[in-house]
Amino acid sequence: MNISRTSFPRIVIIGGGFAGVALAKKLSKQDLQVVLLDKNNYHTFQPLLYQVSTGGLEPDSIAYPIRKILKDFPNFHFRLANVEEIDTEKNKVVTNIGKLKFDYLVVASGSTTNYFGNSDIEKYSMAMKTIPQSLNLRSLILENFEDALLTSDLNERNALMNFVIVGGGPTGVELAGALAEIKKGILPKDYPDLDTRMAQIHVIQSGDCILKGMSAKASEKAEDFLERLGVHVWKNVRVTNYDGKTVTTNTDLTFETATLIWAAGVKGAVVKGLDGEEFVTRGQRLLVNEFSQVKGFKHIFAIGDVACMVSDEYPKGLPMMAQPAIQQGDQLGDNILKLIEEHPMKPFRYKDKGAMATIGRNKAVVDLKRYKFQGVFAWYVWMFVHLFFLIGFRNRMVVFINWVYNYVRFDREARLIIRPFKKKSNI
Repeated sequence: MNISRTSFPRIVIIGGGFAGVALAKKLSKQDLQVVLLDKNNYHTFQPLLYQVSTGGLEPDSIAYPIRKILKDFPNFHFRLANVEEIDTEKNKVVTNIGKLKFDYLVVASGSTTNYFGNSDIEKYSMAMKTIPQSLNLRSLILENFEDALLTSDLNERNALMNFVIVGGGPTGVELAGALAEIKKGILPKDYPDLDTRMAQIHVIQSGDCILKGMSAKASEKAEDFLERLGVHVWKNVRVTNYDGKTVTTNTDLTFETATLIWAAGVKGAVVKGLDGEEFVTRGQRLLVNEFSQVKGFKHIFAIGDVACMVSDEYPKGLPMMAQPAIQQGDQLGDNILKLIEEHPMKPFRYKDKGAMATIGRNKAVVDLKRYKFQGVFAWYVWMFVHLFFLIGFRNRMVVFINWVYNYVRFDREARLIIRPFKKKSNI
């Protein structure tokens, strides 16, 4: 990898997500050699991926070069690499560009879509965890309407304009709201010769409420917002299969659709070498202690989505969201320094700053520790928080200008088929 060995301890970080970047920023000013490995050369602001999928933002608005984030730190190294294995005995990471020895290793590899073992759903549905996946979804949505113009088969046309979102968490709810606004304000202008009123948007939730991690009031209000936008919300319904045309469920309900969007769950992106039963717990996450150390190791850590830190308050592990990842990365930076200096480490305590979700124009729900509110003010709070956490002044300005333009014009300029996407067929 062409990284020279120095007298400083070498910290290798796998993953440039929220957790990995927070840790790297914390450590890079110290007398340490920090090496960050990621398969992409950019950090993705995942909470806004749905806006890329629906043409509200271009992908470069929510991505930022990792090298630029840490460009001022002399002991920092970034390598574009796929980590294939961790050799815990020899303290090496094995990648597609070579091997690298470490003194301390931090696994911050994030999460991947969880299809719960259903190979058909994995094959035929659309995921939205990365920028390329979001661009594929954007292309498919637009291509569906282009194809709907060309067909004279009414059933086929309806299937092309029928969108089924599985999962009633923030991702599914925000995506459904964005699609509903496209149907209402944009499609009639773009496709005047197509009856876009026939377009249908469905959200399927296996539980008895959407936005399960939020308050009952937020869940009820979000459902009300969606229904007022014309979205069909189906609760206590579990999708059992999708063959590329028909969605089947555990009830009598079936849906004919050309687009199934899977937002029903994620699992930890565990790396080979730490994927044994002794390390992995529920949700394919690495079991860690209160210091983020992987079970059985003092010098190997895991943070972010891939880590499962169990406590009395969180018996299933911390939520797989940005805030726990950022806080873990920040504190682990202090704890690694304490470990090197042979000082007692500080146990991690998650400070829950609340949760929020937007359901379209002037509609959002916000749950803070002391206050819970919904509607227009919540929507402004949601926008401010997301702008604040975006990396880079340019990205904040571009996103803000896009939002203002889209709000005033009720438009989404980025509805472009830059690279056509060919959906897998079961024929």
